[in-house]
Amino acid sequence: MITLLIALAGAAQAQIHPECKGVDVPKDYNEQAQVDFLNNYFALGSQLSAIHGPIPHEAGHGAIGVDLAVLPPLSCERRLALEGTKTEDTNQSPILPRPRATVALPAIGKLVPYIGAAWLPPVKALGMTNLLLSAEGGVGIPVGESGFQLGGRMHATVHKTVGDVATAFDPKDDPVDDLFLASTFGFDLMAGYELGVPITPYLSAGLTDASTLFYVGDDGVMANNLHPYFGPVMAAGLDGLVAERFRWGAEFFGAPGGYATPPGVEVESVSPASRYGHMYTARFRMAVEL
Repeated sequence: MITLLIALAGAAQAQIHPECKGVDVPKDYNEQAQVDFLNNYFALGSQLSAIHGPIPHEAGHGAIGVDLAVLPPLSCERRLALEGTKTEDTNQSPILPRPRATVALPAIGKLVPYIGAAWLPPVKALGMTNLLLSAEGGVGIPVGESGFQLGGRMHATVHKTVGDVATAFDPKDDPVDDLFLASTFGFDLMAGYELGVPITPYLSAGLTDASTLFYVGDDGVMANNLHPYFGPVMAAGLDGLVAERFRWGAEFFGAPGGYATPPGVEVESVSPASRYGHMYTARFRMAVEL
């Protein structure tokens, strides 16, 4: 995944990739907006969405497995950098895998509280060391005997990458590590309906705040995000159980746009919120029910 973060650099040698030859620079192109969008895009890409119904398990049960998040490829226009003189190779890693565990705690009356965690350990691959740590906590409640479920959850993720993301000014120079940090925090309200078969369609809607930092080791430049994402997120999905042992989930996740400007920061031109954060994607879960 982190090879995608080359798009944040702005320090590599200028070049247009062959597949983007002839791409027109948008009339409203703004270098700061482009950097902010890319920072937010990868932060939203690692956010921990539910991929489960309002009540993920029966009380006292849980599951251990893996999530797969799809990172949609970016268009040539979105890959432009350095005032449109360079494109970045952002589409190398289309899938983000993440081991994950969830457990439903003992019920409190009709309320079913649950917790969950996901962790990608700091393993070095392709010259990068990546770390993802996520947690969630929530509560679900059945609505009578109708099969309807309501719930709410909170989630948080920290994301760290250390490696030569930006690449050197001169290809002959030795690589110098860069640092990318991102964090997301938010809450969702959920509704679902348990069908006669063990499948629960569900909907969720909430707010997410994303913060990022990108430090270029070659020249000590900090790529400040002047428009960190703060806005709505939503999802629609299916949560199922096969033979009481195999837990699966499939979800369509969307972050339609939003931004926040820190106090005292002036921006020459204010663009639509979607310029600073915008993602629609699919996510999947496979796990063993315990």
